[in-house]
Amino acid sequence: MSELPDLTATELSRLYGEGGASPVEVTQAVLARIEACEPDLAATWALDAETALNAARASEGRWRRGEALGPLDGAPVTIKELIATQGVPKPIGSAASDLVPEPVDAPPAARLREAGAVILAKTTNPDFGMLSSGLSSFHALSRNPWDLAKTPGGSSAGAGSAAAAGYGPLHIGTDIGGSIRLPAGWCGIFGFKPSNGRIPIDPPYIGRCAGPMTRTVEDAALAMSVLSAPDERDHMSLPPALITWDDLDLDLKGLRIGLMLDAGVGLPVEPEVAEAVTAAARALEAAGAIVEPFAPYLTREMLDGLDLFWRTRSLSDLDALPPERVERCLPYILDWARAARGADGLSVYRGFNQIQRMREAGAKAFQPFDFLLSPSAPMPAFDAHLPSPTDDPARPFEHIGFTVAFNMTEQPAASINCGYTAEGLPIGMQIVGRRFDDLGVLRLSRAYERLRPVQRPWPSRPFHDSRG
Repeated sequence: MSELPDLTATELSRLYGEGGASPVEVTQAVLARIEACEPDLAATWALDAETALNAARASEGRWRRGEALGPLDGAPVTIKELIATQGVPKPIGSAASDLVPEPVDAPPAARLREAGAVILAKTTNPDFGMLSSGLSSFHALSRNPWDLAKTPGGSSAGAGSAAAAGYGPLHIGTDIGGSIRLPAGWCGIFGFKPSNGRIPIDPPYIGRCAGPMTRTVEDAALAMSVLSAPDERDHMSLPPALITWDDLDLDLKGLRIGLMLDAGVGLPVEPEVAEAVTAAARALEAAGAIVEPFAPYLTREMLDGLDLFWRTRSLSDLDALPPERVERCLPYILDWARAARGADGLSVYRGFNQIQRMREAGAKAFQPFDFLLSPSAPMPAFDAHLPSPTDDPARPFEHIGFTVAFNMTEQPAASINCGYTAEGLPIGMQIVGRRFDDLGVLRLSRAYERLRPVQRPWPSRPFHDSRG
């Protein structure tokens, strides 16, 4: 049998029911894994072993009495620190934060706690969640377990690293422009950004979603059965829906799938990435799907307009802080946000309006297709110390062209591993579905998971380190 920290949530639920393992011994094993790996990875923050073990003991008692709260009862989980958990501060990745304990759980944390999951720790993210790396002025530098010299991605940096390293089976991230799918792709795991509003979140915002980051599609679907429960705090959430999250079978014959290898804007796709995604598309085609080219619709005006709007929003947040706290932020973030100083209202409005342009263009482009395949990012994981692949606050989003538009169109999208570079780094493929077809994306992801070549073993200590 695999080591306990590497078992899926689905496997743990079965073992708990059969008495083959207990939540306490699993939690102890995961805590030991974290203790061994954290000096290298720095994926967690606010780890609370005592509280986790108390929750595991309570879960163990329920399983023994035949009163388990559901399949996630006793499953070890981590939660991105941007998602509030009661009694724990939310530093938003920045040394400018004031570390006030949160009064209540945000919806994703509340649903997991109600389901009996064992919350181990929060996972790290960069300043304000606005970088696609693990670089933070508050947290230690998070690293990728496939190669410690590389970033795990971001902004769900710690979650991606934790999932790949086996810090238990389930990790919850957030995504406003690719922050689940980018680290999922660069860490070789499965990350799912549902339709906007499918998982209630607090605070809600345009394009912002929470979602599971796991090693298997089945575990992500299991998490969705809990996370998608309603919560009135999210005024942007979707109406409750009866979705059979565990029904993952899909007939590929006749499905119309678009293949997009050019995002229309941003950095070009590296050859190894394009080859891996193309090979995955051909595997689905051989199984009966109809794969056709998908023309890009994202434009420079759209991406730059959204960039200006986000800069202005962040500048407003920074201006509300005392100057001595602002200066604690990453210089990259300060340079990026302060570039919006002096932008006129008409320019900012036009930037905001690019969200609507993305929605309109995306809906039109997607009409002939059931699903879309693309790279999750144009390149594999980059240097851990860089805030973005360009390392340029004037060009911060050249790597999110494949992901960000689907936050704005509100379509469900996932990243699944589809191969490896010559250096052994994972390559992520994005799978996008029609708006509200969350189950369809999970089903196609599961179909590909069954078709893809055997995956390489998960990274384990001592981790590869190309820093020399």
